[in-house]
Amino acid sequence: MKILIVDDNADDRKLLRINIEQHGCEVIEAGDGEQGLSMAKAYKPGMIVSDALMPHMDGFQFLRALKTDEALKSIPFVFYSAVYTGHDEARLAISLGAEAFIIKPKDPDEFWEEIIGILEECKLRKPNGLTAELIKEEEDFLRKYSHIVAAKLEEKVTELQKAKAKVEEHEKCYRHLFSSIRDVVITADMDRVILDANQPALRELFGYELEEIIGEKTRILYADDSGFKLTGKAIFDSKGIAKGRIIEVDFRKKNNEIFHGELYALKLLGDDEQAIGNIGLIRDITEHKKLEEQLRQAQKMEAIGQLAGGVAHDFNNILSAIIGYGSLTLMKMQEDDPLRNNIDEILQSAQRATVLTQSLLAFSRKQLVNLTLIDINELVRRFEKFLLRLLREDIELKIICTDPPQSPIAKGGGLMVMADSGQIEQVLMNLATNARDAISGSGRLTIKTRFIVFEESTLLYPALEKGELKKGGKYALISVSDTGAGMDEKTKEKIFEPFFTTKEVGKGTGLGLAMVYGIIKKHEGYINVYSESGHGTTFNIYLPVVETRVAEEDKKEPEVLPLRGGTETVLVAEDDPSLRKLSTTVLRAYGYNVIEAVDGEEAVNKFIENKDRIHLAVLDGIMPKKNGKEVYDEIILLKPDTKVIFMSGYSEDIFNAKSIKDKGLTYMLKPVSPADLLRKVREVLDK
Repeated sequence: MKILIVDDNADDRKLLRINIEQHGCEVIEAGDGEQGLSMAKAYKPGMIVSDALMPHMDGFQFLRALKTDEALKSIPFVFYSAVYTGHDEARLAISLGAEAFIIKPKDPDEFWEEIIGILEECKLRKPNGLTAELIKEEEDFLRKYSHIVAAKLEEKVTELQKAKAKVEEHEKCYRHLFSSIRDVVITADMDRVILDANQPALRELFGYELEEIIGEKTRILYADDSGFKLTGKAIFDSKGIAKGRIIEVDFRKKNNEIFHGELYALKLLGDDEQAIGNIGLIRDITEHKKLEEQLRQAQKMEAIGQLAGGVAHDFNNILSAIIGYGSLTLMKMQEDDPLRNNIDEILQSAQRATVLTQSLLAFSRKQLVNLTLIDINELVRRFEKFLLRLLREDIELKIICTDPPQSPIAKGGGLMVMADSGQIEQVLMNLATNARDAISGSGRLTIKTRFIVFEESTLLYPALEKGELKKGGKYALISVSDTGAGMDEKTKEKIFEPFFTTKEVGKGTGLGLAMVYGIIKKHEGYINVYSESGHGTTFNIYLPVVETRVAEEDKKEPEVLPLRGGTETVLVAEDDPSLRKLSTTVLRAYGYNVIEAVDGEEAVNKFIENKDRIHLAVLDGIMPKKNGKEVYDEIILLKPDTKVIFMSGYSEDIFNAKSIKDKGLTYMLKPVSPADLLRKVREVLDK
């Protein structure tokens, strides 16, 4: 038998359908009276079960339409509905021709028993339709009832729609907020069985989908059981309720990768404010820990840099004394003196030691950038001996230098660039050190130089596009290649980042290549790397070449001026006794009047006392009480035309390169030989 169910509530229709189908009947459904009437005409069901209160056409209107239709009036009609106006609905339903009015809710078995009984009764009686008299008698009540029911229905529907919209809005807001949390949020019951989690963060951090962890114990997220138990002791009480504490825990991802995380656990409360479970917020702090380590490394490097700068400063003073007194001794010796060679060796060793102090200053970032015209080929060849000492004996060093093509402008010109030779040497030293560490066993380090003009290169097109290289530009190319382990693509992307290193803890700072990159960029150059795992690495450095004509002119050796003295008065402010004595001895030996000061404060006082006599002030950069710059700032107010020479190993602590150039000041980097001091003093006084 086919039964038509008419009800605007889908859940009620579903329950009815299940109940009726269990008894072997076929079910068709409609959501209101209008749909029900259409389906009744189309399918001619054996029975209709309808709700009373429905939109568009309610159950009573549907029943009236059915009973006035000759083709449909014989279909048994049963109301299954709640009542809204007492029992008048049931009386009206029977009077309009319904077989029964069953009040919701009803036990399924009892409901079916009533349906069977109704069907049996229908077989015994004739079908009844609405008579004209009955229609007239009930019409007023039906109209009033329809208005009441319609109003109630509209009111209820509006109320329910508002409530539903509000719930949906809250649900949507909650889900949006819940899903937007970047930390993973896990809710679990008292047995630590996972109930819910925010899917996006869960997938991103752990790699799980929500359905994979629902119903699992929270220990699925921990690195191991011991960590889980330790966590339990730390953040849960004896009843398993979270204490609201934050601890650090090792977690395990779906792919078994371990990461260090932070867990904040707090209790989950029910409607009665009693704990029904726990909430855990999990955050990946691996990067945070890495940043902490980088900060510690940076602080350590800063401390080492300060130490290196201090050592370089003191060592420069010692070298200044050695070079100074050695030069004085050499100046007084006869050309054929047998001890002259010994003094020459001492001075040459001291000059080589100055390279070490320059490296220390470069490391501590207290070295003044001094751009001069240099021949890259000459620099590489000169630095070869240092590199040989840096490498292991089983690593072959190969140097290949290529001069630029001959031109009518300059014959035999070198590969000339404007650069700080000390910093370019620092670049070569860092790259050679990395190559040495990358070569396991025997291998080869090759340094090549050549002249290159960029028209357009596929490999370097991005650099040309960004303006890092100039199309048609002339460059000196320095290639540093090794036969080491090489790098994969992921490593190559990060090698110039500060603190990134592939070396073991304690064997690398992660600053070397960052310094290399910074130096090359400061020289308006470009650096890139080619490497494959197991096939070595090549760093290519491009430095802008100076026009050949300028290079040839500037390559001429500067004229060495003869040593000349004078009778002017010079203020010498130096806190190191040996250097102060050396400077005054040299200057006095060449006729100058010298006023000595042991610190910055005394220098200012001596200048105030003798400002009309003093023609030149030679100031050490770093002194007690007042440094050289502070002394300069005070004496220049007293006598604006005072000439000054600064001497220090700490250039950046006194003036930066731009301020020295802008102010037209003279700066001498220690160690300074007596001859250089005399020439510079004469040069400044004669300006």
